[in-house]
Amino acid sequence: MTYHFTKTLAGSFDSVIDRVTAALKEEGFGVLTDIDVAATLKKKLEIDFRQYRILGACNPSFAYQALQAEDKIGTMLPCNVIVQETGAGVEVSAVDPMASMQAIGNPKLDGIAKSVRSKLKKVIESL
Repeated sequence: MTYHFTKTLAGSFDSVIDRVTAALKEEGFGVLTDIDVAATLKKKLEIDFRQYRILGACNPSFAYQALQAEDKIGTMLPCNVIVQETGAGVEVSAVDPMASMQAIGNPKLDGIAKSVRSKLKKVIESL
């Protein structure tokens, strides 16, 4: 089982960020965190790195359901979506929550993970 859904897009990096954010919103996700990896590596280590952002996406309803089923699930929230420059274009990848939930082994999370998986996969496919 792969642990992500990925699609490569044409267009500017910033326009892809906007498209991803809008697609997440369409599926009920908000972006709680936005980590600019390139800027952080430059500031902390003085390393030049390609454009690479980690968007921490959260669907409050599913997060609440997961927290009710497993009190330590917050260690795996929010769902990360990365946007990075590649030689082929701008690549967008979303975590597959089914893969990460397997590590927990709580069957109460299966239905929630399947629903979130479906929504994140739809986000990537819609781009």
